[in-house]
Parts: sequence; C-alpha cells; structure tokens
Amino acid sequence: MVTRAPQCPDHRAHRHPEVLDRLCAGPKGLAHEGFSVLYVRTPRWLQELAIAKGDGRYSKLLAQLARTDLVVLDDFATAPFTEESRRDLLEFLEDRYEVRSTLITSQLPVEHWHEAIGHPALADAILDRLVHNAYKLNMKGESMRKRRAILTPTEPCEA
Repeated sequence: MVTRAPQCPDHRAHRHPEVLDRLCAGPKGLAHEGFSVLYVRTPRWLQELAIAKGDGRYSKLLAQLARTDLVVLDDFATAPFTEESRRDLLEFLEDRYEVRSTLITSQLPVEHWHEAIGHPALADAILDRLVHNAYKLNMKGESMRKRRAILTPTEPCEA
C-alpha cells in the first residue's frame, strides 16, 4: 500500500507523476533520482522509536522521518503492536499525511490490519490515515526471495 501526497504544485510527486511507476522498479531507483528514501522493517523500527524516546532522540527522529520523501515500512503487522508502538505509528503517519509518501508491505491482508493493530480507536485513526488516501497493490506469485534463490545441491555436513 502506498499513501500518496496531495497533488500540489510544490510537491515533487506532482512534478514527477511517474513516481509510482518508478517505485515498481524499486525504491532505490527513486533515491538515485534525488528523492530521499528510507527502508525499515516495521517491528525493528518501532523498537528504535521506543529507544529514541528513552535517549532523547525521539522528536529529532520524527522530524527527520517527516522530511523523508518516501518511507518504506516492510513486514507491517508481523509482530504484535504495543500501546506505545500504536501511538508512535499514529504520530509518524499524522506527520506524513498528505505531505509525504509511505509504502507499507505486509503478508497480512489489509482487511486484517485493524485487528492486528489492536486498540480499536487507535486502529481506526491509523487506518484512516493509511487506506483512504492510498494506492493498494496486491502482489501475486511466488516470493521474490524464493524466485531469486539459486538452487544448489546440498552436501552432507560432517561434524
């Protein structure tokens, strides 16, 4: 799922309407074209936000994330959300809503995200900022990792 920024003259996504097409080729391509891109695994990233609160970097980290053109949250909802991680996710999305783009990948279908997020009110608020202003891309087929794997015969291990 890709949340999109509004169509306004000063936004780079408007000046480059083919961003979504380029994104299909990979976020690294956008970075080479001058867009700032950050890729994170969601469970690890939420832990990093919690640590940043403890060591005083939280506000600075959120400000940096708010300026990033595209943030890719991979493995969304693959680990349980805590009360703190729900609130952090909402803050992050609120800062980016209709201003910057966010790409979310998940093995879990979107219709199960509300339940996975947990807290009904926070889940409503989070999903309101995600699904109503987004392009939803359903991928089919085998895993890219599986397709790229080089199959080699295994040799027995000697201990």
